[in-house]
Amino acid sequence: MSRQPPTSSTARSRTGASAKSARRPGAGAWVPPVQDLADLTAAARACQGCELFAEATQTVFGSGPSPARLMLVGEQPGDREDRAGIPFVGPAGGVLDRALSAARLDRSQLYLTNAVKHFRHADRGKRRLHRTPSAGQINACRPWLEAELARVRPELVVLLGATAGRAIYGPEFRIGPVRGVLQPAPDRFPTAHVLVTVHPSAVLRAEDTEAAFAGLVADLEVAAKALG
Repeated sequence: MSRQPPTSSTARSRTGASAKSARRPGAGAWVPPVQDLADLTAAARACQGCELFAEATQTVFGSGPSPARLMLVGEQPGDREDRAGIPFVGPAGGVLDRALSAARLDRSQLYLTNAVKHFRHADRGKRRLHRTPSAGQINACRPWLEAELARVRPELVVLLGATAGRAIYGPEFRIGPVRGVLQPAPDRFPTAHVLVTVHPSAVLRAEDTEAAFAGLVADLEVAAKALG
């Protein structure tokens, strides 16, 4: 029996998928073979691994010492981070700073980055509203995160929110079952343990911000205790 040609809707779907794939070659082609953090940061500025580079002001790479015992991974840069080129300097960064202080963790001693290095947003007049990165965008940006992990070699990685979790564990990841529980890292990642908590922006959106903040601090205290 001869195969029927695809319907117009199927053909459009395939064409759309091919176009998306073409716009997401993945960051691997931009990751330099010498993975010094300075080299990584410089190379990431030119990354066109997914379509988000065209929307964002600049690449927002990680910051902090290398090696570092603790690495925190967020979702993506926000509006202020996109303009400043530094992770966690906006409202969520303020929440994170207060939570780290309450948990007695020194931000200057940890490495802080995002799963996706460009700001995904929708324009609403003069405002740029956050949009959650897609699975394809997370996958495209993963080589940068893998390179950072290989260079920083943290003992513990704290994943801030579901997007960071999906960058490590895949698209089916959910925070609830593993939140605040120290667990072994997947074999392919050069770190000993992983701890999952909410993104600091979730505290800002919570109905009870005090309780949400206390929960974030409690999770970070688990990380602090694990590091001794």
